[in-house]
Amino acid sequence: MSQTVEQRGRSASPGLAAGPLVLLDRTGCGRTPTGDPRRERQDLETSIGAAIRAIQALSAKLDDEAAAVLEFQVAMLEDEALTTPAFESIAAGADAVTAWSGALMAQIRDYEAAEDDYFRARAADLKDLRDRVGRHLAGEGDLVVPEGGVLTGEDVTPSRFLSVDWSRGGGVALFAGSPSSHVAMLARSRGVPMVVGLGQVDLTGHDSAIIDGDSGRVVLSPRVDDWTAFAAARALREAEAARDAEAAQKPARTVDGVAVSVMINIAGPQDVDGLDPAMCDGIGLVRTEFLFHNCGGLPDEETQTRAYRRIVEWAAGRPVVLRTLDAGGDKPVEGLTIPGESNPFLGSRGIRLSLARPEIFRIQLRALARAAAHGNAKIMLPMVTIPEEIDAAAKLLDQVVAELTAAGVACVRPPLGIMVEVPAVAIEPALFARAAFFSIGSNDLTQYVTASARDIAAVAALNDPGNPAVLSLIKRMVAAGRDLGRDVSLCGDMGGDPAYLPALIGAGLRSVSVAPPLVGRAKRAIALVSAGVS
Repeated sequence: MSQTVEQRGRSASPGLAAGPLVLLDRTGCGRTPTGDPRRERQDLETSIGAAIRAIQALSAKLDDEAAAVLEFQVAMLEDEALTTPAFESIAAGADAVTAWSGALMAQIRDYEAAEDDYFRARAADLKDLRDRVGRHLAGEGDLVVPEGGVLTGEDVTPSRFLSVDWSRGGGVALFAGSPSSHVAMLARSRGVPMVVGLGQVDLTGHDSAIIDGDSGRVVLSPRVDDWTAFAAARALREAEAARDAEAAQKPARTVDGVAVSVMINIAGPQDVDGLDPAMCDGIGLVRTEFLFHNCGGLPDEETQTRAYRRIVEWAAGRPVVLRTLDAGGDKPVEGLTIPGESNPFLGSRGIRLSLARPEIFRIQLRALARAAAHGNAKIMLPMVTIPEEIDAAAKLLDQVVAELTAAGVACVRPPLGIMVEVPAVAIEPALFARAAFFSIGSNDLTQYVTASARDIAAVAALNDPGNPAVLSLIKRMVAAGRDLGRDVSLCGDMGGDPAYLPALIGAGLRSVSVAPPLVGRAKRAIALVSAGVS
């Protein structure tokens, strides 16, 4: 039996998990070459096709936002620019595994060397494709994760994460990775324990692990006393989960009786399936980009209206904040976003992109106004930087409402608020008084204040929402909202973290929006905080 090893990393998603280790970096190297170039090419073509079908089958089982992250991989596998070098290498005498791996590694190096953060991040997807096709070539098929399996390796792509049935338990322990990555956000939304930043770990001889997603602790080849401690901790965790579920059904109040609104963040109608609207005070963020990643192209007005209306009606009169398309940055949309920007996080994203494409923006605004006729809807603009962007969006909204009304189409002109993500807004909030409400996007605000990308592991430690500068801007924004008579909420990950809630409430914040699984946890944390009123 291997010696027990304990590693410390960073918590990316809370919770406890334990089970067999599943190595992420299996490349299918066990295949024996046939020596026949025609057979090698045929086997590679078959394996690429199998990989495409596997990704598409997985995508069909997922919600729209989750499925969107897989489109990039399918597009790459169908791109002759990726596959042709491999076939040429086979024609020159290489076997299929060597040819495929070599072609992919050339692409991976190019992506890793790119100045663009988005393209550097996509290198992980290419590594996933290299390994996925390699496993098919070796007859291994896709990665099989046993019940309670712990995925471990350098990093994990969204597609690999989404291919696992996490309802059976399990967790993720990564040598690299970031708590702010898309995979980390997926893990939190699905309640999957995850630890990142462990550093290089020698896994030789280790076949099981315990993950503590709260503390960032990972134990390889646990001893008997480690398993005993895990069982006790899991029992406590289950009791905590029961208390969270009970708390979720009650209003949130601080220890001194101050009410705090707890809303939820969702990425599409499927996120509210099975949820009781009474668990929350409304929906503080609907990420409407879930509709814009479908393979069929950009969504038309009817498609959007149906989706938004379903969400608004679910809320049963509670407020629903529908954010207009937040494309760009790390969320490209084919046919809409601008490819090849040197720094997409500082480029054409959010409201900047929508105003640059008014023909697409008008369709979304029409759909939002129509859906608003069925409930208590609000519209929120992302990435606002100057007041004129609010004016331009308001003018378009007024125009489409007038057009719909003239055509006899039921609609409502919703209040128009803004995200507070760009520091310029939080520094001079009075300039943005024309916004009907403010919602602090703590993820992007932190990224821009600390100049540290939220999806780059090397600077993950700098990307700290508890940075005094970030907290100072939040406090400034809350005070400005009070002076201007505008509601201020917070819809970033910070709002669902008990570690930050005391500071947020102390800053005067009285509304947060969190992932649905975190509602009860947030309400319980709020109940322990004093709002400082007498």
